[in-house]
Amino acid sequence: MDSTVNEQNENAKKHPFLVITVVAFMTFMGVLTETSMNVTFPTLMDQFNISLPTVQWVTTGYLLMVALLTITSAFLKRRFTNKQLFVSAALLFIAGDVMCGLAPNYWTLLVGRLVQAGCVGLTGPLMNNIILDVVPAHKLGTYMGMANLIVLVAPALGPTFGGAVVSFASWRMIFWITVPITLVLLLLGIFIIKQYTPTEHYEFDWLRFGVLALAMITLLMGFNIVGQRGFLVKFICYMVVSAASFCLFGWLSKSSHKALFKLSVFKRPVFLFSFLPYVFLQYSNIGLNFMLPSYVQIVNSASAFIAGLILLPGSVLNGLGQPIYGWMLDRFGGKLPLYLGNSLFLVQIVIMMVMGQQMSVLVITILYTVYATGRSMAFGNSMAYGLKHLPKDEQKDANAIYGTGNMLAGSLGTTVIATMMTSVHIYTLSYVQNIVVGSRLAFAMLALLGVVNFFLFRRLFKSSK
Repeated sequence: MDSTVNEQNENAKKHPFLVITVVAFMTFMGVLTETSMNVTFPTLMDQFNISLPTVQWVTTGYLLMVALLTITSAFLKRRFTNKQLFVSAALLFIAGDVMCGLAPNYWTLLVGRLVQAGCVGLTGPLMNNIILDVVPAHKLGTYMGMANLIVLVAPALGPTFGGAVVSFASWRMIFWITVPITLVLLLLGIFIIKQYTPTEHYEFDWLRFGVLALAMITLLMGFNIVGQRGFLVKFICYMVVSAASFCLFGWLSKSSHKALFKLSVFKRPVFLFSFLPYVFLQYSNIGLNFMLPSYVQIVNSASAFIAGLILLPGSVLNGLGQPIYGWMLDRFGGKLPLYLGNSLFLVQIVIMMVMGQQMSVLVITILYTVYATGRSMAFGNSMAYGLKHLPKDEQKDANAIYGTGNMLAGSLGTTVIATMMTSVHIYTLSYVQNIVVGSRLAFAMLALLGVVNFFLFRRLFKSSK
């Protein structure tokens, strides 16, 4: 058995890209449907007679479920084979497609999206873990960049794909179109995905998992009610429960010997100071991808199709640039891609904040394109830089935490920015003007995070020495 595993491992190191590509494309399918749904929100609000804070749970709930599954990825990688995880992900995606395509009401649609989240929750960490298994450290940035090229094309196509489907057919076709593609990927995965490391039997830590899930859910629920009438008392209660749950999770982790993931990686500064900007950049990205399509439809009276197109150029460059950004990390180190990327990100956010309602659809498209280039350059390399400087036995645990933080930050980004957009109620202003003011506040918050990232990157480079 050991010799077989070693032989497969050596073959994978010689030809790893085919397996990584198939897993990346399955992750692509999950991200495609997630970003496609952002431009359908006005349509769903009209069809199901629901508010913007309610409909955004199609994205927030999806990302939360992905985060909860990602928590378990270190355990799942050690306990189950790569093929078992991949097949499970594909079947969950197909089941979710069918539920959403047939959904008679909003709540069925939401449940279908939660089921479908199992795809990205399993294949996203699996893709990175396979890379860590078979790719040498000096090529890590390049291979992660190539895998992210596939995954990050989805945000490029998602809003445009969703806008086109809504404009020319029905939002339900988003799900029916993706079923046959997923079936093809499932068959490919069954034949080509191998096992590169031995599996072991572990007892899963359900107690810590439940406590951490409670902490994350109550955190999101608290921010989701901000701005509602009489929200303060409920918000405080949610935050108290969330904080207590996070503290309890930390306390339990000190003595638990059951499998989940190791918090000890947080003691390493190189992980902490790469993890924080990583989640801040994702918070900004998912929040802005939600805000801008809704913004141009409400403020600029653009159609759903145009709203999807504004993200296309930036997302295309975002995806195509991934191998280059990874090569920059491997060739020049972290300072060039991280500092340059964060600078582009920050400048564009500040311009959006200052211009406000003066931005046309074309201006928003250009600004988002430059923003997406910078954010993408810094985002993936934050994680790759951290993983490069961690011991091999801690990389799977770090990958689980990066992935969980990624999805939780995305959920928070959508929730908080949706709340900020709609929470301004100045009676002397129109509804559109209030949305503009709320959006400016959101831009200011994102700009502050960009400033904080510079300090975090500075600490990161000091700690890595």
